Amino acid sequence: MAKIKFGTVEENVVTREEFPLAKAQVVLKNETIAVIGYGVQGPGQSLNLRDNGFNVIIGQRKGSKSYDKAVRDGWIPGETLFEIEEACQRATIIQFLLSDAGQISLWPTVKKHLTAGKALYFSHGFGITFKERTGIIPPADVDVILVAPKGSGTSLRRMFLLGRGLNSSYAIFQDASGRAWERAVSLGIGVGSGYLFETDFKREVFSDLTGERGSLMGAIQGLFAAQFEVLRSKGHSPSEAFNETVEELTQSLMPLVAENGMDWMYANCSTTAQRGALDWWKKFHDATKPVFEELYNEVASGREAQRSIDSNSKSDYREKLEEELKELRESEMWTVGATVRKLRPENN
Repeated sequence: MAKIKFGTVEENVVTREEFPLAKAQVVLKNETIAVIGYGVQGPGQSLNLRDNGFNVIIGQRKGSKSYDKAVRDGWIPGETLFEIEEACQRATIIQFLLSDAGQISLWPTVKKHLTAGKALYFSHGFGITFKERTGIIPPADVDVILVAPKGSGTSLRRMFLLGRGLNSSYAIFQDASGRAWERAVSLGIGVGSGYLFETDFKREVFSDLTGERGSLMGAIQGLFAAQFEVLRSKGHSPSEAFNETVEELTQSLMPLVAENGMDWMYANCSTTAQRGALDWWKKFHDATKPVFEELYNEVASGREAQRSIDSNSKSDYREKLEEELKELRESEMWTVGATVRKLRPENN
């Protein structure tokens, strides 16, 4: 583990150079890793682990869409694909990768199979941090660890296939075996992390919930919609409004920002663009910071978690979700976006 300076702050970071895949394979050579849940994170993490030579099995309800997807991905019923209880029983490490609501529902089943010496692995700090609300309280004689890739399972898999890594955070909540750290880091390397930075379960879930509702998804959709609507109301065509709001950002500018930073982007655009961006970014900062303060406070209080639990546990959750997604999908901005994507050269 290396100490890396980020600005004036030192952090604990693990890289693939100091903890190579070969070392992770040795650490976990006698372990059976059961991935419970084959939805958002399950496929990417399990397939990467399998391709990296680890002993991985899947636990999924037979007859479900996710079970059928696992079969299509090459998991073999009775050999590497089992019902959830059997997978938990066979495992020495249980990767609990269901949705937060799914974890609450299945916890009594999983807990039965957490015998001494096993490890319980999360990719989100929600269930443990809000244990008074979720009821997820692990036995004292198991390791409780976290590896949280900073992106979707789809991105994790795509980057792995390109020979790249997606950065992840890692945390130790409970070290019963004395091996929790090496187990967590080995799994982090195994799932395809670029590098691993240290956190704890509470900080992971607070930052994650803030990010999802903020700059990663909620705030960016709000900004997109506001600018698109203003441009349209001022007489700009749908194509022009979408290209100036979304397409140029996602297809041209953000990849360059990812490679070189925003300061580089400012230095390598027109002087008119430079002046405008420098003059206006602080106005947007001042306008949105109070919203981010409110958001973080809602997360830290647990109220945001409770809203998620209450909403996601309802029997009609899927139907209500589809209604909301349909509204988004059928908005003018994203119907225009669907047409613009089809016009990209790689799609013609």
